[in-house]
Amino acid sequence: MTNAQYQEAVEWLFVQAPNYQIDGQKAYKPGLGNITRLCAFFDNPQDKIKCIHIGGTNGKGSTSNMLSSVLQEAGYKTGLYNSPHLIDFTERIKVNGKNCDKEFVYNFILKLKKLPEDILPSFFEFTTIMAFEYFAQQNVDFAIIEVGLGGRLDSTNIIQPLVAAITNVQLDHQNILGNTIEEIAFEKAGIIKTDTPIIFGDDNEIVKNIIKDKATKENAPFIDATVLKTELKSDLKGNYQNKNIKVVLSLVEELRKLNYSISDKNIKNGLLNVHQNTGFIGRWFEFSQNPLTICDTAHNQAGLESVFEQLNSIEKHKHVVLGFVNDKKIDDVMGLLPENSKFYFAKPSINRGRYPKDYEDLLKKSKINYKIFDSVQEAYLSAKQECTNEEMIFIGGSNFVVGDFLEKNLEICE
Repeated sequence: MTNAQYQEAVEWLFVQAPNYQIDGQKAYKPGLGNITRLCAFFDNPQDKIKCIHIGGTNGKGSTSNMLSSVLQEAGYKTGLYNSPHLIDFTERIKVNGKNCDKEFVYNFILKLKKLPEDILPSFFEFTTIMAFEYFAQQNVDFAIIEVGLGGRLDSTNIIQPLVAAITNVQLDHQNILGNTIEEIAFEKAGIIKTDTPIIFGDDNEIVKNIIKDKATKENAPFIDATVLKTELKSDLKGNYQNKNIKVVLSLVEELRKLNYSISDKNIKNGLLNVHQNTGFIGRWFEFSQNPLTICDTAHNQAGLESVFEQLNSIEKHKHVVLGFVNDKKIDDVMGLLPENSKFYFAKPSINRGRYPKDYEDLLKKSKINYKIFDSVQEAYLSAKQECTNEEMIFIGGSNFVVGDFLEKNLEICE
């Protein structure tokens, strides 16, 4: 297999199947019918691996990567399924921090091309079965599976995990999951399985009661991670990681109850070496110190509010590169923008990216100091040119903004 053949195969996957990254709601296929037929076609690889299921609006990626790092420190071969990828497709499927083998991806896509005509999966369903099959072939000790969207009808919900977690519930993807926090909580709670412990990391009492009620109906032990007290830190530096760490600790405790050996030292080292152990980047990621340059993939109102609050705590003039996708309510974001800043707005390179000219009337009304660019890289280079070493740069607003930035610049990271 040549690199060109690999790229051609992955391109087929993007073109053949509707992809939420590009087509938004059109790509969402709710229900487990397709994934059930897909898994049966491949002899149900999800039943051959021990899974841990991670759902929630924000923090799924950070929590699953921190847990993977801890389990790796404890000597367990650990599979990790995250989405979306930032640069390369193989980032979605990892074993012990190493991206999925491209040869496997290529050969698996050849098998996908031979599927019966009555199976018409989405892009995410294709990648989910690919992850299950890879983890089964690699004979992992654990497979940490991140929910794609929602929970109840998400294709990952075909698994029967050892333990599951819901990090939090916030407003996001309302066009699919519901317009209220209660409706979204109902969808997230759909990953709760009978007799399977569920860990919850949100202190919103309304949401907590919805999750707890569902757990009671399923006879699933409910663990409130928010009551934990801990001084443990991670090399993932966002302030919001404190809540995610508590979820990780609760997950580890449930695995210990199942007689898996994970020491306190494994936990401490795992939390402190997430970048090294899993290759995880993009969450309050310090790209450079001179000038201080940080990127973060937070993209919904709750996530941006938390990130911008932390940004405001840094007493530096800020050059802020932002971009959004089409379903983003820009007016909700305007009231959150960090103070003492100059803004550089750009369209993410995906089809679903939103042109800043489309919301420039809101920019003008907000009376901020801003410029508009055709690409994230142009916006970043302009910010870099204007930024002194006493100031800082922030890049965010979308996974795809951070992905565009890292794809162009990661090799020169300090």
